[in-house]
Amino acid sequence: MTIIALDRFDSLAEQSGTPTERTAEWIEAMTRQINFNTVISGTGSPEGVVTATPRKLYMDENGTAGSILYIKKSGTGNTGWILV
Repeated sequence: MTIIALDRFDSLAEQSGTPTERTAEWIEAMTRQINFNTVISGTGSPEGVVTATPRKLYMDENGTAGSILYIKKSGTGNTGWILV
C-alpha cells in the first residue's frame, strides 16, 4: 500500500475549484482504503445472503472460533465468500 500524504502547504484546489492532481490522488487512496476496511457484520454465513464486491470483509456476530471472519473472494453478487 502506498501512503499518499498532503503537505500542509499544498494547494487543495485549482483556481477553478477542481481538486489538484495530488488532492484527487489522496481522495482516491482514502476512498479505496475506507472501502476495503469497512467490515460488514451480521449473523450467520454471508454465502448466498450478503451482496458485496471482492475484498470486502464480513464478520459473523454469532460465530465461534474458526468461523467468524469471511472475505469476498470473487464475483459481485451474494456468492464467492470464503471463511478466513
